[in-house]
Amino acid sequence: MLTIDKYLRPATLEEAYQAAQQKNSVVLGGMLWLRLGKKRVSTAIDLSDLGLDYITETDACWKIGAYTSLRALETHEGLNRMTNNGFRNAFGAIVGVQFRNLATAGGSIFGRYGFSDVLTLCLALDASVELHHAGVLSLEAFCDQGIRGDILKEIRIPKSPVRVSYQAQRNTATDFPVLNVCAVLRDDRIHITVGARPLRAVPLRFAVEPGADPEELASRLADTAAEETVFGSNTRASAQYRKHLCRVLVRRAVREVLSGKEEI
Repeated sequence: MLTIDKYLRPATLEEAYQAAQQKNSVVLGGMLWLRLGKKRVSTAIDLSDLGLDYITETDACWKIGAYTSLRALETHEGLNRMTNNGFRNAFGAIVGVQFRNLATAGGSIFGRYGFSDVLTLCLALDASVELHHAGVLSLEAFCDQGIRGDILKEIRIPKSPVRVSYQAQRNTATDFPVLNVCAVLRDDRIHITVGARPLRAVPLRFAVEPGADPEELASRLADTAAEETVFGSNTRASAQYRKHLCRVLVRRAVREVLSGKEEI
């Protein structure tokens, strides 16, 4: 059971940041994962009053506030138009609509969960994050640095012509993914992320040679991704099965972004 000693709704990001420096303090986010834990929290920080529930468009990027729900992203016309329904495909199988109405983008990204569909998609899209103290940095750098004790303000998705394919295997329709894969074709490069391995998603980048045969390229990238990615075992699947799935899902995703037609 989660035990909270003090509940705080700060009026400013700076107040939230100062509270986050206290030992055993935590930002509540959507509370859908945190509530399942067994820990004692000294200060629970609720960012609901800071206006972080927004999706705005600029010339360079889409800005997504940390308290924006996954459902809002899943159904957003602009984001789905840019990513050929990448957000809808990635988020549509996460538990249920009621869950996605509560789960927040910031909670999913800041937690850097191994099972996260959100992280897998955003890494492939070359997203960046803005933190109150550390400022703006790439999502990949944020994951690598393991920053804690800061306040995530927003996620930024660069605006550029892309093709996106999101693939995942689940043992049951609304369960955590056994493995998930996202491929993004941008100009002459394909960015691939492999997540739920069951470790945190990892990015891979490949050049697309002019005139390359799509079938040969899809098979080669699938083999490379499977060999270069480290997999583990848990109750959902073995490392060996995940490696096999990686080949299948990456091949499927690469075919889809190269052809522009959805793989079935």
